[in-house]
Amino acid sequence: MSGLLGLEEAQAHLLALAPQLPLETVPVEAALGRFLAADLTAARTQPAANLSAMDGYALFPGAGPWRVVGESRAGAPYPAPLAPGEAARISTGSIVPEGADRVLLQEDAVREGDTVTATELPPPGRHIRARGFDFSAGDLLLACGTRITPARLALALAGGHGAVTVTHRLRVAVMDSGDELSADPAACLPHQIPASNAAMIAAMLAPLGCEVTRIGPVPDDHAALAAALSQAEAADILVTSGGASVGDHDLIKPALAEWGAETAFWRVAIKPGKPLLVATRGTQVILGLPGNPVSSFVTAFLFALPLVRASMGDPDPLPRAVTMIAGEDLPPTEKRREFLRASVEGDSVRLAGSQDSSALSALAAADALIDRPAGSPAAKAGEPVRVFLLRNG
Repeated sequence: MSGLLGLEEAQAHLLALAPQLPLETVPVEAALGRFLAADLTAARTQPAANLSAMDGYALFPGAGPWRVVGESRAGAPYPAPLAPGEAARISTGSIVPEGADRVLLQEDAVREGDTVTATELPPPGRHIRARGFDFSAGDLLLACGTRITPARLALALAGGHGAVTVTHRLRVAVMDSGDELSADPAACLPHQIPASNAAMIAAMLAPLGCEVTRIGPVPDDHAALAAALSQAEAADILVTSGGASVGDHDLIKPALAEWGAETAFWRVAIKPGKPLLVATRGTQVILGLPGNPVSSFVTAFLFALPLVRASMGDPDPLPRAVTMIAGEDLPPTEKRREFLRASVEGDSVRLAGSQDSSALSALAAADALIDRPAGSPAAKAGEPVRVFLLRNG
């Protein structure tokens, strides 16, 4: 595939290559952060019986007074139906005895010995959580493709499931390359810079729940690259940073070809991030990101994270844009779509600093990317702009 692809076209081509992982059944607690591979229906009804929503007295229908004949508490329900004129002391979450039709709040009750009267009688059904009001056996709890969050984990357990079906945990290898990279950030010579891209990308991937292996930094050398690539044999996805451009020492493309990978497409019409490389090797997908740290971050956000999500079973893997207000004038764009690093201030966004693709300080200060179409005129402060919030990555 030749020429520069537009962002959405490139994303669509990439996601079509997402590895198809086998399924496995794991304990619910082990599924946190992963995506369901099958619909999950309730195996039980919640609540399984009528429960009291408050502390007080379960009342047989009538105006009172009532004779208190016992107590219903959590884990120890009152064992018999209530008869006319009877009431049972009840705690929040306890089963409402058969025959009762409402719960009298403790603060609205006057008790003398075994007799209780109401200062304010609740209507029928008040303060009772009806059986099945949350869900009933057979109801759809979570659809296929839903990500397991802490609340959804609790829902699956409450629905009677100790285990769920998910995709196998994705294996991702992350490699950075370049003669200028130093593995020790505290011991850089003047011609070196600390290797940070692989650590940054691995940190971006970690919240998604995949298994991440770091490789490198690898020098610009055919033999070294071949040895490094051999460490990624078992990875479902390989993400590289650096060496994917067109310089004499950009050796990723030939090294991948020698490894048996075939280029799917190369270069995308975005700034930063033009020299993006996508290749395949059997079912393995290789994503070659630019070496400049901002370019590497932006392309990881727009391509690597969606690819990982799609491979793990996310039916909607792309980041979602929102509309915000430009907090300052924005410059015009040229031939490529630009993603400006920005900081959110209320409902507006301002540039976070230098837009140079090597400026890590501005990237670290940013919590958003302003999406500026190619050929856009200058935008005035106060105009709406399309924004990707980095926290929703």
